[in-house]
Amino acid sequence: MSEQTFESVAEAVKWDEQGLVPAIVQDAVSKEVLMLAYMNRESLRLTLESGETWFWSRSRSELWHKGATSGHLQKVRSLRYDCDGDTLLVLVQQTGPACHTGKYSCFFNEAGTAASQADSGEAASAEGRFAMLDKLESLIAKRDAERPEGAYTTYLFEKGLDKILKKIGEEAGEVIIAAKNRSPEELRYEASDLIFHLMVLLREQGLSLDDITGELARRHLKPKSEYAISD
Repeated sequence: MSEQTFESVAEAVKWDEQGLVPAIVQDAVSKEVLMLAYMNRESLRLTLESGETWFWSRSRSELWHKGATSGHLQKVRSLRYDCDGDTLLVLVQQTGPACHTGKYSCFFNEAGTAASQADSGEAASAEGRFAMLDKLESLIAKRDAERPEGAYTTYLFEKGLDKILKKIGEEAGEVIIAAKNRSPEELRYEASDLIFHLMVLLREQGLSLDDITGELARRHLKPKSEYAISD
């Protein structure tokens, strides 16, 4: 959202008869939808001023600072309103699970539809070449938030940055060896390991695949002379 005052945002929002507006909360990195809550004018003001999410609890009739007791705070990266001004979209840096159940997202219940039961082969082809990277990014984000016992990704996050960096170094070495061996099967396996650990690092550092593809796009648009090798 472009820089606006609280007054200008509050004026643009269409509040319901109870003075509320729904706010969709989305992980700024994985793009996973985390939860739906409601804001009134005061919670919107506190959110904009503090940089952390505040909501209005309809059941308790009180302001609610998300994560104040659990520690699962949401740092606001972006706040937008839709074309009609009747819904907010809040992109956040989520600490821990967003759901009170301990799940990464509140939307973990699957509702089967006819479309979801379509032929898996056709569905996979329709998703695009890099759909698996999107799924992996979401899974890594979920592991980071929920930290399920026994999961390898949990182990990496618990051990911290140095362990993740060590694994990346090891996997990069394995990629080099596989390439030198001229073994496509070995290279495919080791490159997959390297990409996985690199994505874990990106999550730990708060970067998304969108950040990486955005950087590549900026480089593509730069004059070729910027990449010329000088003597």
